[in-house]
Amino acid sequence: MIFRTLCLLFFCLAFSRLTAQDSSVLYNGRMIQLREVVIRKGIDVPSFLQRLKDDTGFYKSFKYLRTLQFKAINDIRMLDRKGQLKASLNSTTYQYISSDCRTMEVMEEKTSGDFYDADNNYNYYTAALYASLFFTKGKVCGETDVIGQTAFNIQQKKGMDRHKEQLKMLFFNPGVPIPGIPFMGDKISLFDPDVTARYDMNIDYDICQGEPAFVLHILKKQDLSNFEKKKVVIDEMKTWFAQSDLAVLGRTYKMAYGNMLYDFDVLMEVKMTRLGNRIVPSLLRYNGEWDVPFKKKERGVFTATLFDFRH
Repeated sequence: MIFRTLCLLFFCLAFSRLTAQDSSVLYNGRMIQLREVVIRKGIDVPSFLQRLKDDTGFYKSFKYLRTLQFKAINDIRMLDRKGQLKASLNSTTYQYISSDCRTMEVMEEKTSGDFYDADNNYNYYTAALYASLFFTKGKVCGETDVIGQTAFNIQQKKGMDRHKEQLKMLFFNPGVPIPGIPFMGDKISLFDPDVTARYDMNIDYDICQGEPAFVLHILKKQDLSNFEKKKVVIDEMKTWFAQSDLAVLGRTYKMAYGNMLYDFDVLMEVKMTRLGNRIVPSLLRYNGEWDVPFKKKERGVFTATLFDFRH
C-alpha cells in the first residue's frame, strides 16, 4: 500500500512538472509548443516566426563571403549507387581581396576518379554547385552582399545554371516556394496554413556557438496518411537564433521530393560564426541525391570548412 501511494505521488509530481514546463501558442491555426525556459525569456512568438519567414540574413551571410579573405578546406565526394567512392576532390584554397576584386589560390588539391572531364571541367553538377558557392575562377570584381528585391534569379537562367539556382534556393531559403520544379507547387511553403498543419513545431532554448539561442524545431507529423506524406517536402528543419539579435547561428534540415521528372533527397547542416558585427558561415555539410532532367542521378557528400576570415 505504501509503495502504491509513493508511486502515485511520484506520478502526480512528474505530471505537474511536465505540464508546468510546456505551454503553447496559436500561430496560423497551429499550436506551437514552448519550453518553460522560452516562456521565461518572454519571447514574442508571432514576431519571432515572422522574422524567420522574412529573413534574408542567412543568404546575405553567404554573399558576404564574396567580399572577404578566407581559407577553406574543401572535401567533395561523389558516390555510386552502392555508396562506394566514385570520385573526389580534397583541397585547401585561399580567397584574396584586392581593389574590390576577389581571386582564389589553390594551395593544395588532390582528386580521384572522374571528378574532372577531359577539358578539366567538373564532371558532376554537385561539384559545379559547390564551386559556384565557394570557388572563384579568375578575377571577379564589384561584388557586394546586397540582396535587392529578388535574392535568386530563376527566370533568366536555363539548363544547369537554372538547376544550380534552384539548389541554392533550397539551401538558403528553405520554406520558400521554388519555381520551375515540376508539381512541387507550394508544398515547401512552411508558413502557409495548409502546409503548417502537416508539422509539429516547438521553440526551445540552447547554447549554440557559445551564445544563448532560441531553437525552432519543425518536424513532419508522424501520423500523416500516405496521401498527406506526398505533400511534404521538408521532413525536418532546426534553426538556432541568437537571443541577442535573432541572427541565424546554425541550421539543419532534411528534405526529399520526387516525381517522374525531378527527384532529390538532401540532408544539410550549416554553422555560422561572428565576424565583428556580422555573421559568416564557418561549416557546411551536405549529403544528398539529385536527379534532374537530362542528367544522371548524382549522390554527393561535401564539407566546406571556412576559417581565417579577414576584411
